[in-house]
Amino acid sequence: MTAALVVPSLAMNVAAAQSYNMTVAGASPGGLWSLLGAGLDSAMKAEFPGSTVTYQTSGGGLANVAVLQRDDASLAIIEDAVLQRAREGETPFREPTDDIRVLAYLYTWAPMQAVMREDFAEEYGITSFEDIAEIQPPITIAINKRGNIASSVAESMLETIGASPDEVKRWGGDIIYAASGEQSGLIQDRRIDMFLNSLFVNQSSIMQAGASVDLTLLPLSEDTVQAVTTSTGTTPFVIPGGAYDWAPNDVPTVSISAALAVRSDMDEQQAYDLTKAIYENYEKVAGVHPAMQSLTPEIMASVEVVPYHDGAARYLKEAGLR
Repeated sequence: MTAALVVPSLAMNVAAAQSYNMTVAGASPGGLWSLLGAGLDSAMKAEFPGSTVTYQTSGGGLANVAVLQRDDASLAIIEDAVLQRAREGETPFREPTDDIRVLAYLYTWAPMQAVMREDFAEEYGITSFEDIAEIQPPITIAINKRGNIASSVAESMLETIGASPDEVKRWGGDIIYAASGEQSGLIQDRRIDMFLNSLFVNQSSIMQAGASVDLTLLPLSEDTVQAVTTSTGTTPFVIPGGAYDWAPNDVPTVSISAALAVRSDMDEQQAYDLTKAIYENYEKVAGVHPAMQSLTPEIMASVEVVPYHDGAARYLKEAGLR
């Protein structure tokens, strides 16, 4: 009887004493992902005192697949569209990858926004994203720099409607590759007619552009949304009407989401503990920036593009989340 009491007591003490020291691969220092790293660190400390999650700068989601595969970090932030490319062995990956799993979504609200100058849209009668291919105007479109997953998704979106870079050039237009920070200036200077990029709603660069030039936001058709989400691993998204003064109606599009990923061979109990910590202390992650306020355990548990780690799946089942 004494032994029966002592053994559980020892087990509880071991669990209470457990701590983890890990790194999470993100992107550049100082951005939202670095704040997410700090939030993950706070969540782990709350659940397992003495734990540390250190943010590690990286080339971003595409690079982070290799970072995990080399075991250069315990955790990595990777976009869903990157996870699908890795799973299927699409460029830049040379072969299909099946050694990456997820613990949670960190956000699902970075929609692809087709922002067009209103005067250009009116001149050519463009009211939807699909109209670009139907009307074939001499349009200059800015998308993100090559190597950024938002650039790849933008290309897929344009190809889906029949507006590949070659087609656009045939109409007398052009596709240019520019970083997010450059696109606002380009449309204000009228050097581009539209930019297509993954950005949070009301991001400062869009608001700044809208204060200088009249803009419109192009909706995607249901068929286009379905085709793009299937081909890229993105998720359907609706930008609510009134989010911008110049976009009064709901605008359907797709969104690039970011997930917390691990290697498939991570110890199951460690994956369980990590998942438990970030779900039960998700407010620590949601509190790192106003843009993260929509985070909920239900959103975190909604990844479909690749499987959850077995340890994460065990926690989510226990919590009634999957």
